[in-house]
Amino acid sequence: MLQLDDFYKARFVLSHVIRKTELVHTPRINPDSDVYLKPECLQKTGSFKIRGAYYKISQLSQEEKEKGVIACSAGNHAQGVALGATAMGVKSLICLPEGAPISKVEATKRLGAEVCLVPGVYDDAYQKALQLKDEHGYTFVHPFDDEKVIAGQGTIGLEILDQLPDVEAVVVPVGGGGLISGVAFAIKSLNPNVKVYGVQAEGAASMVQSLHDHKQEKLPSVATVADGIAVKEPGKITFATCSNYVDEIVTVSEDEICAAILKLLESEKMVAEGAGAASVAAVMYNKVPVKGKKTICVVSGGNIDVTILNRVINRGLVKSGRLCTIEMELDDKPGELVEVASVIASLGGNITGVHHDRSANRNKVNACVLRVTMETRDEEHVKEIKSALEQKGFHLWII
Repeated sequence: MLQLDDFYKARFVLSHVIRKTELVHTPRINPDSDVYLKPECLQKTGSFKIRGAYYKISQLSQEEKEKGVIACSAGNHAQGVALGATAMGVKSLICLPEGAPISKVEATKRLGAEVCLVPGVYDDAYQKALQLKDEHGYTFVHPFDDEKVIAGQGTIGLEILDQLPDVEAVVVPVGGGGLISGVAFAIKSLNPNVKVYGVQAEGAASMVQSLHDHKQEKLPSVATVADGIAVKEPGKITFATCSNYVDEIVTVSEDEICAAILKLLESEKMVAEGAGAASVAAVMYNKVPVKGKKTICVVSGGNIDVTILNRVINRGLVKSGRLCTIEMELDDKPGELVEVASVIASLGGNITGVHHDRSANRNKVNACVLRVTMETRDEEHVKEIKSALEQKGFHLWII
């Protein structure tokens, strides 16, 4: 049973460890809602996970601390456990999926933990951690399905009510459910009128499916840029807590997540990983009913792998209509390319790439295929350029 007293105890224990992340007012995320960000991406380890991990380890007996702790993680929980264990002089071993970002693996090592890379995804690392726990007598620090961990994460809910007492909706990323369980339990216990919404990636919607079917279910696989919430199966405690305290959990697409990362970078100068930006994506694309409400998006982490950042930004640009590629069939004769460029330039499009192909399949023998990539303002601007080109007689399609 979760107890609110444990949440207040966790807040006291964590008061000298964590940063109390101040709210950031950002109405540009959705003009129909009064939006604030809770930037947990600014925590010492770049994620909210330090809260639950540190509090859990702090509550272990001396005997348990002497034997050491073990955990499994896609990266953020690993760093929280490593920091907490090292700070308290406790040995830590972390099992990470083999595909975890190198930056997260190295950060975990720098914080003093021993790392064991496991083939597969989070759930495979979880099974390996349980095996090593039994073999060596370590204490397992679960990333989400643990009452102490949930209480630590739930201190975010207490802070939210302190920082914005008249908040009407809170939107939280969901993987295994530890964060939203803590936030929802704390907020609903103190103010049941506040709506709490969860967000999962479409490619890892384990909690959404479980709640829909009213039972814990395990997905056969997960695939998403939001590696921090790529969990096949929710926890027993978190499933029950979400069933009782969370108003709704929705999904967002990969493109919507990428667009949210880009929006945070440009508008707020804030770096968020895919999992952290999921809450913002839900509000940007009206996946949750927050119109006219004071809304807080929990940006749960900022540990994005910089090696994929360029691809994420490009997908975000495409989703928001800022980058567009069109193909068209045109007569292979002088002046056609100039005509196309003139139409685009006259409407303010900026051509960044041109590919002219005579060998591509086409309807007419004396025709060619032209591919043009351009920078545009938004989706309406793309439609305007497309319409103008069609009025000039060009047959085109957007790719």
